Amino acid sequence: MYTHQDLSALRNQSLKLQGWIRQQTFSPEMEKTLRRFSSWEVSELIFQMNQSTFRGKLAADPSLPGGEVEPDGRQRWFSLEEVNELRRRIKANRKSLMPPRPAGKRAMRAAVANFKGGAGKSTVALHLAHAAALDGYRVLVVDFDPQATLSHSMGLTDVAEDYTVWGIMARDLIRETDRMNNRASAAESGTALPQRQLPASITDMGLGDLRVADFIKKTSWPTIDAIPSCANAAFVEFASAQYRHLNPEWSFFAAVSRYLDQIPDEAYDLILFDCPPAIGYQSMNAVFAADMLYIPSGPGYWEYDSTTSFIGQLAEALEDLAYGFDATLPTGKISLPKVFCEIRFLLTRYEPGNALHQAMFDAFKQVFGDHVTQHPVEMTRAVEQSGRFLSSVYEMDYRDMTRETWRRARGTFDNAYKEFRDTMIAAWDKLEDDA
Repeated sequence: MYTHQDLSALRNQSLKLQGWIRQQTFSPEMEKTLRRFSSWEVSELIFQMNQSTFRGKLAADPSLPGGEVEPDGRQRWFSLEEVNELRRRIKANRKSLMPPRPAGKRAMRAAVANFKGGAGKSTVALHLAHAAALDGYRVLVVDFDPQATLSHSMGLTDVAEDYTVWGIMARDLIRETDRMNNRASAAESGTALPQRQLPASITDMGLGDLRVADFIKKTSWPTIDAIPSCANAAFVEFASAQYRHLNPEWSFFAAVSRYLDQIPDEAYDLILFDCPPAIGYQSMNAVFAADMLYIPSGPGYWEYDSTTSFIGQLAEALEDLAYGFDATLPTGKISLPKVFCEIRFLLTRYEPGNALHQAMFDAFKQVFGDHVTQHPVEMTRAVEQSGRFLSSVYEMDYRDMTRETWRRARGTFDNAYKEFRDTMIAAWDKLEDDA
């Protein structure tokens, strides 16, 4: 027989070995670092430019970053900072290498969501973030999942729950309650509105005084920041239910949206959410704040069935929000009823030679039409290996395997990202201009 004490003992045993596990995954210093990118990768895969043309541009302007040269002198290797400097200063056919970013628009917010575990949400979110960064975009990833797979993949392991989405929601509760109380005391009507009282256990945590930047952490990628998660944040669902009881008028579903509104619009180009495998307070905050909804699904029937249930339950939850709350409540730049600029279904773990997978891909397209992306994420050995080591294919060095194996794995995510970027650019046009 086992009790909570046995579970606690197992957890403590795991914590003792956590340092060793991190050393196997990251560096001996337990810090994840980003590798350099070869001139072949930079020219042909990132800039879509012939290698000889790229070398010619470097030779023509000695002030351009030259990278580090291999001992045999055959290959140059560039940091991402150097890649971005080259992107800003080099033109291809007289065209800028900077990615498209419409003026007068805020950052695009995309949620990767499905309550089916193992659908590949964290893998998709990680690869989209890395691909966007290599494309020149500035990215903020928000980990809503207490499993914290995305956070760990970003190298963020020592995270206090105060600085997760739970902290953002508690901070919002305190601030929204203060706003309501100030509104009540300022009312000029004959009857004073009641004051809402929060217990000291919440107000004394100091979360209400945290700055926006306090939740944002740097990652090993210079143009990717993260709001991480941690296992201790798993109680957010219970805490949020308590918070709603303390202040029933608190529009809990807009907490993260209100927080993101405080980030300068020009700080990021893409804000990407990794959602937990459930519809709850955290996932509802994610989908409400999102402009785009990306739904990964495996290629099996049960995964299709689960995905159908997910969108049905999500529709019901969003309908409840639309009719259960006053539309005049402050919900930031996202209004009620909730509207998405775009919705896409993305098949993951796809094997092109598998007849069942082909049939399910056709079934998805038959049911969901143009909402299904044309390029599923294929399951390759390199993709499987990247997940095992909490890294994306883009972080893996192609010299550690055959180049063809690496290119095939990268190609499947490149294709998925290109579709994602096209969808994002089209969705940007549907966003209102910044006030």
